[in-house]
Amino acid sequence: MRFRFSCCPSSTRRTAAIEQVKSMSQTRSSAVGALPFFLLGFPPRACYAEAMSQTIKVPEPAPRPMNPLPPLISRRRFLSTTAATSLAAPFLIESSLRAVTPNAKLNHACIGLGGMGVGDLQNFKSHPRVQIVALCDVDANTLQGAAKEVPGARLYRDWRELLEKEGDRIDSVNVTVPDHMHCAIAMSAIRRGKHVYCQKPMCHDVAEVRALTEAAVKKKVVTQLGTQMAAGVGDRTTVHLLRSGAIGKIKHAYLCSNRPGAVQDYRLPGPRPAQGQPPPSQLDWDLWIGTAPTRPFAPDIYHPVKWRAWLDFGTGWSGDIGCHIFDAVWKGLKMQPPKSVIAEVQQSWKDSSARRADNWPQGDHITWVFPGNELTESKEWTLEWFDGEYFPPKEIRALYSVEDYPSESAMVVGTEGALLNGLGTSPLLFPEAKFKDLKRPKLEARNHYHHFVDACLGGAMCESHFAQSGPMTEAILLGTVAIRCPGQKLEWDAKRMRIPNFKDAERYLRREYRKGWEVKGV
Repeated sequence: MRFRFSCCPSSTRRTAAIEQVKSMSQTRSSAVGALPFFLLGFPPRACYAEAMSQTIKVPEPAPRPMNPLPPLISRRRFLSTTAATSLAAPFLIESSLRAVTPNAKLNHACIGLGGMGVGDLQNFKSHPRVQIVALCDVDANTLQGAAKEVPGARLYRDWRELLEKEGDRIDSVNVTVPDHMHCAIAMSAIRRGKHVYCQKPMCHDVAEVRALTEAAVKKKVVTQLGTQMAAGVGDRTTVHLLRSGAIGKIKHAYLCSNRPGAVQDYRLPGPRPAQGQPPPSQLDWDLWIGTAPTRPFAPDIYHPVKWRAWLDFGTGWSGDIGCHIFDAVWKGLKMQPPKSVIAEVQQSWKDSSARRADNWPQGDHITWVFPGNELTESKEWTLEWFDGEYFPPKEIRALYSVEDYPSESAMVVGTEGALLNGLGTSPLLFPEAKFKDLKRPKLEARNHYHHFVDACLGGAMCESHFAQSGPMTEAILLGTVAIRCPGQKLEWDAKRMRIPNFKDAERYLRREYRKGWEVKGV
């Protein structure tokens, strides 16, 4: 029986389809369980999801001189091309990597050691062919804590000094700092020929993403976005099922992040305090501010983990967690840049000029229209995002369970069924009875960090290289532009990076850097 599903919220045809699914699925899987909370930027905990939990424990290597390896970059032979229309189509990269001797090591520097930086350090440290030779953080206490984990590593407070002094002594870096500093640090490293692992989102602004992606392709370095779930069996199975047409031609997708407690604890309503206070002695506040406009320090709302709520530093909830939820859908459907986007936002934020000037809303609903392809039913199709006080339609949640619907997930609806990909879990197919005998690929779990390291040392292309994840991040951040223009449809010219029907929104595609912190070429 053909699975009939209309994506119009008021459609009686969709209601009938839902009843059809319910009647065919008397029981449901419990595969979508508790969700990982480390993604907020906490230090790693026991609730690591599959991709993060694959840390390999190895004995500490015997001390050896810190003599640099011959530069890896100059010997790489990436054969890369970009599409004629730039990001109107994804970058195309084909790699032919040099052979690496079995005892070769990757000399690595960690930039940013708090929050997710704790897990990043541990994962890189656990790879038997990584030698962490330098550490950097603007917070002296955080830096000293990390130094105890890597005795002998050279220590820095300023990432610019690290890149300048380390020179050819390092081969790669990870960038695990607030969003507004991603581009400046990653771009500086890439221009020096260093491989870069960067936490999500890739950058703060659309224009930064475009420039950084192009720089990575031009320099032929190995890159990886910190979408750890992408290496897991769940996300990779989702990609396989979507590309193989398991649920037919795609009609609509519903993505959400309604994590319990996130709004109250991390999505600050703002605006900022009228007066600040001196920063703690261990924090170099000027270095922390970096490219952003200067503002006084205030406790408990910026450093170390609550900066995402502020326009100058973060990209809101969709810009952050959206990278995880989008990833498998983007790859599985071979998605191209959107044609348009529009956002609905929290009414209290919309009505407050002070909050709109300083903070992201505590809830939003973003709708993109994407061009179709051989995997979709129509020439255009719609993807929706829900967070905070906005939830996927009840009838969509009912395909699984209205009460227990996974708070961070993607439901993709096709002509023959639906797929639910919960964050860090195995995908479910509906109607369950219809797909109970469907064979799935047998995949081994991968460590996202180790996959990057292996690529740097001559292995296969890693899961979320910038040529792959850059166009996706652009689309997500275009959604944050729409948030700042609520209710206004934005038509997107990806090739020219223009919004022809509402040019006023183009000012949100790139920001003005603080004097002395400009990023060349952005």
